Amino acid sequence: SSIGVSLAIAVGERNFLEFLQGGHEMDEHFRTAPWAENLPALMGLIAVWNINFMSLPTLAVLPYDDSLRRFPAYLQQLEMESNGKSVTLDGKPVEWETAAVIWGEPGNNAQHSFFQLLHQGTLRAALDFLLPVRSSCGNQAQQNLAIANCLAQAEAFMSGQSAETVRADLERQEMPPARLEPLIPHKVHPGSRPSTIVLFQKLDPATLGKLIALYEHSVFTQSVVWGINAFDQWGVELGKRLTEQLAPAVEDPAGGHAAPASVMKLLATVAKWRR
Repeated sequence: SSIGVSLAIAVGERNFLEFLQGGHEMDEHFRTAPWAENLPALMGLIAVWNINFMSLPTLAVLPYDDSLRRFPAYLQQLEMESNGKSVTLDGKPVEWETAAVIWGEPGNNAQHSFFQLLHQGTLRAALDFLLPVRSSCGNQAQQNLAIANCLAQAEAFMSGQSAETVRADLERQEMPPARLEPLIPHKVHPGSRPSTIVLFQKLDPATLGKLIALYEHSVFTQSVVWGINAFDQWGVELGKRLTEQLAPAVEDPAGGHAAPASVMKLLATVAKWRR
């Protein structure tokens, strides 16, 4: 395909072929491995469990390699466009939740932004950690620290920190009781935040191919369980059609072009500010 040719030119033929081989190996694993050892199937079933039984509406994807910083955005398109459906294959309304909201950032950045919400906020989320053992940039000491951080975060999300643990820690610091007691509730971490660690040796073209295929087959597994069509995108088509209808009115507001009443005032403001 033209996309494949562009990618091969960008990364080189060898890297491109290794990327394809990695994806093929995951395809074969999904096709032949027993259910108990089938990574994409297990990941898909975990996603269904988290969404339908644990009532977790979002999935945070946290890569611990900066080269994967855009991978969560790719998964947004893959998962939400594929499984963001409200009718079954035979056109009946679904009676369960489908598809989590996907979001994320590299883990080292996320700990200074939304990890606070994930640890102590009222909105609970599932988490996927993507963790390479070896550095892709040659700085293994830095990657070792990233590994430690990832494992520590996963443990904190799972186990949390009880009031008793907080109290004991503050008492060891000889904090006066008058300060200690009011602080305890603010330092409690409830835990019970489910996470999956996808551990691999190193991020290279073959591994990237495997990761993409892993999530693709996971999404397909979820769609089979929910009985929905993962291969259409009518929600995207509606927006495109309405854009075509509104474009003439935006270009020439005084031209008498048809537009929904809900946007007429906005179009008038656009025309005014464009003068």
